[in-house]
Amino acid sequence: MLFRKIKYSSIIFIVAIYQSLGSYLLLPMDSEQTNHLKSYGFTYWVLQKDVEAYWLLNYRGGSFMFKYAQAFENELIIRGIRYEVISDAVSNNILAEIAAPDANMDAMKLEKVPKIAVYSPKTKQPWDDAVTMVLTYAEIPYTVIFDDEIITGELPKFDWLHLHHEDFTGQYGKFYASYHHQPWYQNEVKEATAVAQKFGFNKVSQLKLGVVKKIRDFMAGGGFLFAMCAATDTYDIAMSADGTDICEYMYDGDAADPNANRKLSFENTLAFKNFQLEPNPLAYEYSNIDSRPNNQPLTLEEKNDYFQLFQFSAKWDPVPTMLTQSHENLIKGFMGQTTAFRKSLVKSDVISMAETKSMNEVRYIHGNFGKGFWTFYGGHDPEDYQHSVGEEPTDLNLHPNSPGYRLILNNILFPAAKKKKQKT
Repeated sequence: MLFRKIKYSSIIFIVAIYQSLGSYLLLPMDSEQTNHLKSYGFTYWVLQKDVEAYWLLNYRGGSFMFKYAQAFENELIIRGIRYEVISDAVSNNILAEIAAPDANMDAMKLEKVPKIAVYSPKTKQPWDDAVTMVLTYAEIPYTVIFDDEIITGELPKFDWLHLHHEDFTGQYGKFYASYHHQPWYQNEVKEATAVAQKFGFNKVSQLKLGVVKKIRDFMAGGGFLFAMCAATDTYDIAMSADGTDICEYMYDGDAADPNANRKLSFENTLAFKNFQLEPNPLAYEYSNIDSRPNNQPLTLEEKNDYFQLFQFSAKWDPVPTMLTQSHENLIKGFMGQTTAFRKSLVKSDVISMAETKSMNEVRYIHGNFGKGFWTFYGGHDPEDYQHSVGEEPTDLNLHPNSPGYRLILNNILFPAAKKKKQKT
């Protein structure tokens, strides 16, 4: 009995010594991690405690490291996240390995807690949103805003804005042919019309253009924009059609300009050029930007649909490197109203971060505007290949290591990074 007590006391003593020597916590983000998605939320939580974190780019899948605290370790256990307690010496060796000139790695210091806004209708819609789902799962707080808040100037209160699967052209998602008799569709039209009238706009398309311009100003001032699915191409379509009516009578009460395609201004767009609008108001497609038109048969089967992440120089191109951190470079494809972007219609100054080579398309793109940045990610739900209206949302408890969802969360932490001086 005495031997057992002595042995138990020795174990406690050894653990106490180990933790006193172990001055850092390392969250590996390679294939050994048990919950990649919650690791981002935990890192956000650490930043909320005014503790600096390191994002170790290209080191074990883009790992995170920060000072050890018992409260942090306890929280990691609660959230089911794999971690390692390491000493000062080990952490210094890791940083030295990363700093080596021939190593395609870098240590990015995270200091700021990004204030996150999600542009989304306040009323329930018959489809989910991948970003709000993963933010909730990762336990990252966000604020829902919509047209009222943006038009009245509340956007500058935030650092990062996600665009829900919005149609900024004023055509209500081009759902008229299939869903105009549904109550949710009719409520959307009624609510959008009321907001447009409230702010003095004659049409919903003019309201949405006003919102898009406010978002443009947000980026120009240093804001971060992230959009998925239809919010990507309809943003640029709305900007290109400024002053031109592209909505048919069922959407705004009068006919569209028959010469609309010849009047588009691509100088106003972020990502796309030389595209043509889909003139059929009943077609479930906005333009030829989407390389997977919804009115055509699927070209790839789900089992063969993958896209490849590009690799960037961590020391020279830290921004796209941050945005492409993953434990897998080959990502399962997934569909959406806008699935992927036709490569020939992407502007030359846009950074393409992932592509499906066999389709000559890009899936994940990035650029800067003014002092800010934007990222467009094609598709609807990284873990639901062909999501349908009214379908049950994805249960992320079944996908804690989803590389497709990791790309979303890379964008969440991107604004937290300390900006480095430009290398010369």
